[in-house]
Order: sequence, then structure tokens, then C-alpha cells
Amino acid sequence: HLLPGLFLEAERIPRYSPSAEESLPEAVLIRILASIPAVDLVLACRLVCCQWKNLVDGAALWILKCQQEGLTGAESEENAENWQNFYFLSKKRKNLIRNPCGEGERQVENGGDGWKIEELPGDFGKEFPSEEVHKYFVTSYEWCRKAQVIDLKAEGYWEELMDTTQPKIVVRDWYAGRSDAGCLYELCVKLLSENEDVLAEYKSETVDIPQDNDANWTEISHTFSNYGPGVRFVRFEHGGQDTLFWKGWYGVRVTNSSVTVEP
Repeated sequence: HLLPGLFLEAERIPRYSPSAEESLPEAVLIRILASIPAVDLVLACRLVCCQWKNLVDGAALWILKCQQEGLTGAESEENAENWQNFYFLSKKRKNLIRNPCGEGERQVENGGDGWKIEELPGDFGKEFPSEEVHKYFVTSYEWCRKAQVIDLKAEGYWEELMDTTQPKIVVRDWYAGRSDAGCLYELCVKLLSENEDVLAEYKSETVDIPQDNDANWTEISHTFSNYGPGVRFVRFEHGGQDTLFWKGWYGVRVTNSSVTVEP
């Protein structure tokens, strides 16, 4: 039930029913099974016998695999209701925005002189809090927006997982203004059904950054949870403009955008 689309024919799998004398202690068997790749556990090992199925479907095996691979901590210990799902979601966790600097995103509004990519810190700007980020997008004197639609199934998040477990969908974005110019910023994220009906939505207020601001980078975030069944896509859109209408690129700067599916 965890990995749809991958099947093994029952008649091709040898059945094994160990006698009481042959059975290993459960704790020993769990340690042996924990050394086997997770996909093999689900697709093959759980089909060997009832004992193995119960162990693969239980929590102890997956808690051990999480501990062995450094996937546990205070937060996970408290929140993990299904350790098998927790393991797969933790291993799969990644930023679903194709390029946080904007390449591959669809520009839906390209006002003024359009979008531009610049190197940090930029004129009248400040360095980003992370040294791993080197570029940002900057807007112009009319509204500039860009969007990306994420296909969750194509990214490996199968329908049963999204409908029953409903893992958290965490959205983050960073924005800043130039210290010599005022600007506006907006973020809108929608969870969509197969037919692209809106099932949940987060829309920030329009952030108005005044002229002569400190040019510091600000993070904005939102977590979707308990959003109900049927979510198949995430639509991420952000944008802004300057408020002085100066020709060029004096509007809001955005970078390091992310959408993650988390346990």
C-alpha cells in the first residue's frame, strides 16, 4: 500500500513459514531486516510470511531504520504516528521548486522592464543570511509575478499518501528591498485537485516596504496541514514592484523560495 504501481506476483514469491524452533528472536530479526533497503522490505520481505509482514508493518523496524540513518529527533519522536511513512517522507524530502533563483518558473506578469537576476548583495542591498545563496530575482516599476505548478504525483507523493496521511506542505520565501527605494511584495500558494480546483489557499498581505529601509532579508512561511483528500498539485506564485516607478529594477527582491512535503 505504500508504493503503488510496483507489484510482485504472489505465485513468484516463495512462501516461508518458520517453525517455532527455527524462529529468531524478534529483536534479532528486526536488526537483520533493518539492514535491507526500505523498498525491498515493502515489496518483498513483507510477503515472505505473516511474522515478517507484521514486523514490516509495525513501528519498531522503522524506528530503528530512522535511528540508523539519523532521521530521528525530539520533533520526530513526538509527531511520528506512522513510522514507515515518516521514513519515506524524510528520505524523499527536498525542495520542489525547480530552481529557487527562478529558472524554470513561468512568468505570468512581466511589467515595467520585467524580471532580472542579480548577484548578491546588489546595489543598496545586504548579503543573504545563508552563504549558499548567491543570486536573487528583482522586480521592476510595474507588477511582476512568476509562478510554478508542482505535480505531487510526478514528484513521488502517491495519491493514498496525500489523501490519508496528508503530510505537511511547507512553503517558504525570502524578500528584501533596496535601501534607496520602496517596494511591494506578495505571495500566494494554492493546493489544487486533479481538476485544478482550489482546495486550500494561503495569500500573504501586500507587504509595503518603505523607501530608506534597512534592506534586510525577511522570511515568510506557511504550513498547510489537515487540508483534506484530493490534493494533487501545488501552485506557488510570488511577485512585486517598486513604489517609485523608476525605470529599471528597483522593486522587491526574492530568492531561496521552497516548497517541501514533510512528515
